[in-house]
Parts: sequence; structure tokens; C-alpha cells
Amino acid sequence: MAGPQSPQWLDSVQEDIIDPQRPIVDPHHHLWANPSRWGSYVLEDLWADTQSGHNIVKTVFIDCRSSYREDGEVEMRPVGETEFVVPIAQASAATDGKATIAAIVSHANMMMGADVRRVLEAHEDAGQGLFRGIRHAGPYDDTGTLSNPGRGHPCPYGRDDFREGVRTLGAMGYTYDTWHLHPQNPEFLALARAVPETVMVLDHFGSPVTVGAYADKKEEIFEQWKKDIADIAQCPNVVAKLGGLAMPDNGFGWHDAPRPPTSDEFVAAQREYYLHTIECFGPDRCMFESNFPVDKLSISYPVLWNGLKKIVADFSDSDKHAMFFETASRVYRLD
Repeated sequence: MAGPQSPQWLDSVQEDIIDPQRPIVDPHHHLWANPSRWGSYVLEDLWADTQSGHNIVKTVFIDCRSSYREDGEVEMRPVGETEFVVPIAQASAATDGKATIAAIVSHANMMMGADVRRVLEAHEDAGQGLFRGIRHAGPYDDTGTLSNPGRGHPCPYGRDDFREGVRTLGAMGYTYDTWHLHPQNPEFLALARAVPETVMVLDHFGSPVTVGAYADKKEEIFEQWKKDIADIAQCPNVVAKLGGLAMPDNGFGWHDAPRPPTSDEFVAAQREYYLHTIECFGPDRCMFESNFPVDKLSISYPVLWNGLKKIVADFSDSDKHAMFFETASRVYRLD
């Protein structure tokens, strides 16, 4: 029998596509030309997923430390990621009937403070009209029990130089994406309050983790997470990405299962996270995401989007359009 994450394993759950004509922007995926811990993932792989039944019309590439420059000034090396993605995005735009990579969110070190402007300008030049923002993630865990504990540095959100970098980013008209673990949610809240002029995108629900050192605290973590999300939602400059909860550290265990989940199983396990966040932020500040190929460790692309559609089946058509298309289009300026 094929093992987890293999094409045969992912294809072992087949479903009819729900609401197949609904237009979707997938605002969070990665690309790797060289094998990473999640394998390689290039345009043909992305298209294999986006063409699997749902109407994915546009996507947004998000920083994943892919193809950074190998030499030159360290702070300028992330510009290589933008240089890597641009020709791929152009190729996607030149092909009819398939998803277009319509925007790029890269990386720059916000701890450069106001001096980060020159890195952002380099991304602008390299991006050829596609550059939309920066992700400087802040996950940190020192328990040694997570599979993806971040980059090994304490969360930088409270640093004055980091906040000045985020402020500079917003002044130039760009968005700030973040990813962190649930213990950092209060630090992100403080950052959002300190820099209200910058639009911020909270990735992956602020990543509640329930494995390793956190395994016996699931209910406690969930209750604190709900409060943190409600508090963050009070910051009008923050929008929420709904997805990315199928990573191994989220604790659902699908990556080790004999088969991936059905959409009904996905909904039963994760619905409460989605509905709470939508209730707090409102549909016009929420956007569904795939987080592929990272979440491909646990679930297939068509089943994931079926599950997302089931979670909001009772919402109005305008609310669905906001979460599947309009919020991402507005935030990332996908005209």
C-alpha cells in the first residue's frame, strides 16, 4: 500500500466537487524548484492541484525561503526568491484556462528598521509589478518537541527596529504577512496595535499546536486561542487567512494515517476554528487559503476546498464570495 503523502495515498479519497463554478483566489501557496522538506513544488505541480476540480483563477505566492541568492549582502539575498517566482508567474499568466500566480509576497528582515526600504525597492524592481508584501514570520518554540519550531530565534514582534521595518513596509503601500505559533499571538496583537497603519495578514489562525509539549493542553490552548483571536480581530488593520491547520504540529494526525481525511472528517475536526475566526473578523476580513504543498502532507487539494465550502455552506453568497475571492483580491490588489 502506498505510504502517506504519495499520489496514491492522496488519491485514495475521491469526492465530487462542490460548487465547482465558484471563482477562488488561493492566497497562500509556495514553490520550490529544489527539494525541500516538503519536496519540490513547481508550476506544473501547482496546476495539477488547481486544475483538480475547483475553479482556482488566481493565486498568491508566499515566502518560503525558496531560491534566495547564494552570495552578496545577506539582507539582499531574499530578493532571489522574487527573481525566481517572476518568470513562473509570467508563464502562468500566458497560459489560458489555468490559475495565474497574480502576486508575490517575499521576505525582508524587518529588523533592519527604516533601512529595509532599500530591500523593498529591490523586490519592487525584481517583481515587475507582482510584488505585494513581505512575510517575516515569528514562530518560536524551545521545547524541542515540534517538527517545525521556526527559525530558532525569539519572536521579534516587540523590537523597536522590527516595528519600524513593518511601519516602513506599510508606508510604501505593502502588506505584512506573518506566521507564528499560538504562544506568540499576544505579541502579534501588540505589534498590530503598535503599527496600525500597516495592513497585516494573520496566517494559519495563529497556529494552535497540540503535539509534543502541548499535547495534554488542547482544551486550555483552544480557550486561550479563542480569546486571542477575538482580541486580534479588534485591530482593523488585520485580516485573517483561514487554513494551514493540517500541518503535523497542529495535532490532527492525518499525515500518519492509512488514508487522508474526507472533507466531512476535515470539517468535523476543524470547523470550530474557522467559524470562530469568521465570527470575530467578519467575512470581509477573511480569506480561505490552501497552504500547499505544506498541508498536502495531510489532505488533497480538492478535498480541502470541498471541506472549506462545507464549513460555510449556510453563509450568504456574498459572504462566500468575500472569503473565497474578494478579500484576497482586495488585500493583495489582484486587479
